[in-house]
Amino acid sequence: MTTPFDQEPHRRPGLFARLRSSFLTGIVVIAPVGLTLWLLWTVMGWIDGVVLPLVPHTMRPEQYIGINLRGVGLIIFLLFTIIVGWIAKGIIGRSLIGFAENLVDRMPVIRSVYSGIKQISETVFAQSESSFDTACLIQYPRKGVWAIAFVSTKAKGEIAQRAETSGGLMSVFIPTTPNPTSGFLLFVPEEDVTVLDMSVEDAAKLVISAGLVYPNPKDPTQPPSDGAKG
Repeated sequence: MTTPFDQEPHRRPGLFARLRSSFLTGIVVIAPVGLTLWLLWTVMGWIDGVVLPLVPHTMRPEQYIGINLRGVGLIIFLLFTIIVGWIAKGIIGRSLIGFAENLVDRMPVIRSVYSGIKQISETVFAQSESSFDTACLIQYPRKGVWAIAFVSTKAKGEIAQRAETSGGLMSVFIPTTPNPTSGFLLFVPEEDVTVLDMSVEDAAKLVISAGLVYPNPKDPTQPPSDGAKG
């Protein structure tokens, strides 16, 4: 005798269960692609809206092909940026930049804004510096509790001189979940920084997924395998 609570072994899932499983699988496949394309489409539209109004009406491609192509403003922006960068590397470009920065330094409010933006840009886009190229573990917010962080650089200047440490001091960035672009900047003694074998990309995935996506899905206790990285 069976009861309504008894489950049949090896019972084949019903039609609704199979449709639900296929739908969820489709969402997992479509969502990353769709969101990526939507983000790219939105960014191109935003850049077009800023750049195209600055282009003379007679020089816009839609005047000749009759179609408003999205992304034309992005291409113009990239070409313009490359040209400006090429000019800035020359003697004339450096002289003009130096003259313009001297003018900005005489403007109280604009000077502070320009200086801050310039420092951030140089830090983020500088090719000579290797920033955030190492993932690590530190004990935060107290001993015994570990957090993933990214090594920025070695502490320099007054911070390194005034910090009461026996060895070197590292500046590390602790990202927040699920938005890794915000977080905390900490200065930690080098001996308290545990460098990880995983890449920065794998560590970022772990932070964004709130600990659900590990670098080595077959064995999370082991370093990331070659197949997982690929």
